[in-house]
Amino acid sequence: MAKAGSSEPRWIEMPSVPNDSVAIMEPGQDYHDLADRYPDAPVPRGASDVVIHRAMLDDITGVPMVMDWVSDGDLVIVEMSRMLGRELELQTAVERLRGFIEDDLCGEVVRLGDTRLLLLPSEFESTRRSEGQSTYF
Repeated sequence: MAKAGSSEPRWIEMPSVPNDSVAIMEPGQDYHDLADRYPDAPVPRGASDVVIHRAMLDDITGVPMVMDWVSDGDLVIVEMSRMLGRELELQTAVERLRGFIEDDLCGEVVRLGDTRLLLLPSEFESTRRSEGQSTYF
């Protein structure tokens, strides 16, 4: 926030971040990708906090990372449109996710349209599940 009458942003010095470990940000830059600057930011997380990850699977190699997120108790929305042309790989990825989440973690896989899945850890429940309906098909 700028001071009254000033068009410049107010810069906050952060003593916890060493100046030599990150790239220098120049005033006037339009965009700063915080994930590039702080890939493992020490963000405290409380017991009831929830993280929602958005992921796009290009191939089956991304499945373990998605499984890690769900096993950590995070919600995940997975876009699988890039795999639609490779039916066997798509089925394998969906079955690995479904088996791990529903069978091992007692979570839930919910189909969102034709290309996305919502992956819920066991702490969450969809309304369809509570009504006794199938959540995937």
